[in-house]
Amino acid sequence: MNTYQARILAIDDEPDNLLLIRQALRKLGFAHCVAMSDPVQAVACFHAEDFDMVLLDYNMPVMSGLAVLSMISPKAHREQIPIVMVTAQGDRDTRLLTLNAGAKDFLAKPIDTAELMVRVHNLLETRGLHLALRRQNQQLEDKVAQRTEELHSTRLEIIRRLARAAEFRDSDTGVHVQRMSLYAQAIGRRLGLAECELDLLLNACPMHDLGKIGISDTILLKPGKLTPEEFAVMQQHTLIGASILQGHDAELLRAAHDIALYHHERWNGAGYPHGLAGEAIPLPARIATVADVFDALTMKRPYKQPWSTEDARREIARLSGTHFDPAVVAAFEAVIEEILAIHAAHPDL
Repeated sequence: MNTYQARILAIDDEPDNLLLIRQALRKLGFAHCVAMSDPVQAVACFHAEDFDMVLLDYNMPVMSGLAVLSMISPKAHREQIPIVMVTAQGDRDTRLLTLNAGAKDFLAKPIDTAELMVRVHNLLETRGLHLALRRQNQQLEDKVAQRTEELHSTRLEIIRRLARAAEFRDSDTGVHVQRMSLYAQAIGRRLGLAECELDLLLNACPMHDLGKIGISDTILLKPGKLTPEEFAVMQQHTLIGASILQGHDAELLRAAHDIALYHHERWNGAGYPHGLAGEAIPLPARIATVADVFDALTMKRPYKQPWSTEDARREIARLSGTHFDPAVVAAFEAVIEEILAIHAAHPDL
């Protein structure tokens, strides 16, 4: 910083002392000095405006220098604003007391111009270094935050493309993963999930059928009903997807792993691959299950025609308590208008 452009606040109950300080500072090239004789007003001014240094008289009758110091030192410490105590008392106890209260230096009375010059310059240069270091640290933090955001965005884009690749295996488009993810987010919001959890749900749900990459087309695209043997192979897509996603500490991939592995589990324990029941099934998977089934019912598949949204809605309600968590179904019903709006806004291509 340009030390001669610094704003200095001088506080002294004696106007003559303030005049001497201002004159001395001006002779030394410091043009921006605010001189105040009322310590109460000076404290308010210090907190309302920006200063680079404070020259504070120790002995004042209405409010002592130590009292003023206690009121301004928190901000001064936080913003690296040096406070110089101006005093005729040079004993050790006074110096220790003042330093412990937050003062950075002392200036003896009567004020020596040469000493004033050296102390003011040194302290302002130190403040300038602190401010430069703070700016540099902030720039580094901004760069790290930007890079982190770039990495996060890149990871999300890779995940979305991978999810769409899996969806293209058994659908004409990848719109299904978009719709069911938005359904899941709407249901989760109704259930009271935090924003960070809703973001995870939105970005993890597209990977629910990632394991279909490992299922042959003869089974995946079969127009008729699967045989028991073929259905057993189809069930493996949950394990395949979980295997692809496991082994990473990222919250998103952990959530995606659970959804891929458990989205075919059933509330009554009749699902696969592990036959989990009730709340043993992770909540994100319970939410994804309802969203996935509703959208799958309303889509055209190689083995079926699309259901109407009303028929699909009734089917979800019918399976509440057996296939689906009743609380999730209740949340689905509560946001059905939002669900239908999402369905209409993202038609199959």
